[in-house]
Amino acid sequence: MSAPTTKADAKGFLASGLGIALFSSAVFGTSGSFAKSMLETGWSPGAAVAVRLTGAALILVIPAVVVLRGRWHQLKDNWLTILLFGLIGVAGCQLFYFNAVARLSVGVALLLEYLAPVMIVLWLWIASRRRPRALTAAGALLSLGGLVLVLDLTGSVKVDFIGVLWGMAAAVCLVIYFFITAKENETLPPLVLASGGLLVGAIVMWLVGLSGVLPMTFSAADTTLGPWTTPWWVSAVGLIILATVLAYVSGIMAARSLGSKVASFVSLTEVLFAVIWAWLLLGELPGPVQLLGGVLIVGGVVLVRVDELRGDRRATRAQLPSVLDHPNDVEAVPSGSVTESPRN
Repeated sequence: MSAPTTKADAKGFLASGLGIALFSSAVFGTSGSFAKSMLETGWSPGAAVAVRLTGAALILVIPAVVVLRGRWHQLKDNWLTILLFGLIGVAGCQLFYFNAVARLSVGVALLLEYLAPVMIVLWLWIASRRRPRALTAAGALLSLGGLVLVLDLTGSVKVDFIGVLWGMAAAVCLVIYFFITAKENETLPPLVLASGGLLVGAIVMWLVGLSGVLPMTFSAADTTLGPWTTPWWVSAVGLIILATVLAYVSGIMAARSLGSKVASFVSLTEVLFAVIWAWLLLGELPGPVQLLGGVLIVGGVVLVRVDELRGDRRATRAQLPSVLDHPNDVEAVPSGSVTESPRN
């Protein structure tokens, strides 16, 4: 009896989307370490992003064509979703994050980016015109207090202001990424969305790079990962396959299963994974004050999420309609910002 029960529990965990979301966070968390190992040898952020997106798009394009099975109208019907995902959720988010990593530690850059869940809640407050409840307000203030500690403005280690701006820009892009990936759309499989978005992002990066607007500097120097000195392509392959192909496909699957708010909440574990990977592969850790700030940011988002769950239960019991009752919590997004046709 125990063996079947264990197997059933495991299948239920994966089916719920939580297992997929945690796996996505773990592999996403490697991106900062792989990227920084390349940036430290002379790669520019733009070049690293371009290689990452191009390699991932080439790997996914054939499986995506197979999944489409000749239904090319799915691309036509969802072209705006794919375009926005590629421009903002892929190219913009990665470029801004890599620029932040070039100036800050991986942990600090990611903590800034992962203020996105708080931004999502703030956006839904505004869109739904609901006054925040006390616990939610406390969570938001706790996260903002954590941000102040992460910046460590009075500490001995000065935080690069430009790096902070890049991290905040990545957070805004991440908000849009969660809204796009969470919208239900039966006509656009996750694999097709990931492949299309990566291809759009790669094309944009190469066009901007070739125009001279974005520096594109490459290097064939060996990279350092933990105690090992490896050829540059080892970091590039890790960045492409682990941190992009597997991460994006599993991330879209998790967001569709869990919804934008829950998926963004679970994705906070990426901060933990990224700090662990940065410690193992780069020997890099945020300072004690910054780690405390990270705890406060995560704690603040936890409070917000707990309050939302309580509020949803109360609304369900009272049988009151709410823009936040939908499993994917995306009704408040303006209809013009993302294609409504069966999902993104």
